[in-house]
Amino acid sequence: MIPFSPPRIDQLIIDEVTAALKSGWITTGPRTKKFEKELAAFCGVNSVLCLNSATAGLELVLRWFGVKEGNEVIVPAYTYCATANVIMHCGAKPVMVDVNKNDFNISIEKIRAAITDKTKVIIPVDFGGLPCDYDAFNNLLAEGYLHKRFKPATDEQKKLGRILVLSDAAHSLGSYYNNKPAGSLTDITVFSFHAVKNLTTAEGGAIAFNLPAPFDNEKLYQQFCIKSLHGQNKDALAKTQKGNWKYDVVEAGYKCNMTDLHAAIGLIELARYKNDTLKKRKHICDLYSKLLSHFTWSELPVFKTENSESSYHLFPLRIKEITEQQRDEIIQEIFNKDVSVNVHFQPLPILSFYKNLGYRIEDYPVAYDNYSREISLPVYYDLTDEQIEMIVNAVVSSVESIFKR
Repeated sequence: MIPFSPPRIDQLIIDEVTAALKSGWITTGPRTKKFEKELAAFCGVNSVLCLNSATAGLELVLRWFGVKEGNEVIVPAYTYCATANVIMHCGAKPVMVDVNKNDFNISIEKIRAAITDKTKVIIPVDFGGLPCDYDAFNNLLAEGYLHKRFKPATDEQKKLGRILVLSDAAHSLGSYYNNKPAGSLTDITVFSFHAVKNLTTAEGGAIAFNLPAPFDNEKLYQQFCIKSLHGQNKDALAKTQKGNWKYDVVEAGYKCNMTDLHAAIGLIELARYKNDTLKKRKHICDLYSKLLSHFTWSELPVFKTENSESSYHLFPLRIKEITEQQRDEIIQEIFNKDVSVNVHFQPLPILSFYKNLGYRIEDYPVAYDNYSREISLPVYYDLTDEQIEMIVNAVVSSVESIFKR
């Protein structure tokens, strides 16, 4: 069976994790702090905070910005549930909007129509690793009548003076937009290092701070360190200094710090990310595109535009002129040929929780159309060219068998 997305666990990672275990530091310690600094340099920002998940990062930012009951946060209907769940945790309302036909990313025009006096945050999602059009966000939020609609209610909201753009970049570490890396493209960016991501720490995530003046992003990093560790003003590493045992709790914080065991994996992954991992993933996606381009039923994903390049996280193939039921039948046929595939994602309005809140998939026709025809093909480091050809053959024969019925 060809798997869908196994992590790359080799001897380099095993040795680094073993070294972390032997060091005595298995919670947040020197490796986590080193990983944060190297991520900041990679993303072209001054401050990055590592956490136990991207989900925790999104929620911490929303709560810091004062998002609460009565507020609205705009999200694409086409995303993983975590993007909206964190809004619910804060008591606010997710306002879902449709996506673009070509690249699955959130529609700027739909955002414009969805902004109200209650809107505090927009969470664009870089689907599959392709950055959203962040210049369009900046231009949109600078429009006079929309700027005037923003009603700040907290010191942070007053300081920013506009809607916050919080990028859900769970897929897009290593992508570029206007020659700038993800992490430096908007106010705040959150990455995921879950087991299936391009760069994994088994479980993990990070917040990249890039807010404009008068915000001090290094001070924000220090604030979020406290928020992510029970509101405690010293972590375990700081308390190891001679006589520095005493600490205070300055707020009712959360518990979502990254450990050195996870950071050990991340350090190896990051060191070889740009010159090894991304090159291999690009090769895989390019080969898929070459082999599938000959079929009239094949709608290939977008990896490069005039001003952006993906991180090649997914290969979201769409099959033209099929129904959702036919797509599901194709997937089953592919599995029967010992090839694992997936679907990214089930749009939020078709999930029971959000459907029961009154969201209707009929209101998001592009999201549904993209979803109903989408099949994600395997993309992972150890995938060989021979296996890619096997996968493509399995897809082609499965699609054509369904068309013949």
